[in-house]
Amino acid sequence: MSHHPPTSRAKAEPTDKDEATSVLKLGEFQDVDTLTLSEAALVINALVAKRRNDRKHTNETVVLSKMIDYLDTFARFKKKENVEAVERLLSSHKELHKFERAQLGSLCCETAEEAKFLIPSLNDKISDEDLQGILDEMYKLMPQ
Repeated sequence: MSHHPPTSRAKAEPTDKDEATSVLKLGEFQDVDTLTLSEAALVINALVAKRRNDRKHTNETVVLSKMIDYLDTFARFKKKENVEAVERLLSSHKELHKFERAQLGSLCCETAEEAKFLIPSLNDKISDEDLQGILDEMYKLMPQ
């Protein structure tokens, strides 16, 4: 047993109110706009570049550097025009929740089956054929 005071906070008990399963329960984030990883990469990289160009203190912390590395690694769409095209494609499907659209744009699943497995709330919202059509259109925008 340690004689030192605890250095971390007690872990909060899960509330079971927020979940992204067959029914989306996103709590306070239910109606919040959601970005794909590619959109987030565009925003963060543009902000950092602007601060560098303005010669403002960018305060590039380790966390910011790691986040940029993560986004650069996992963002599937690198060109601004492709990111915007994917966003337009996904936004045209109003039957899908903003969260679901962002997940589709970030995960870039190959098949409707895979997408519905990873995003269970899609199961009763969109047919496999329609979902596959979206995925196929997104695939055309991916770098080859």
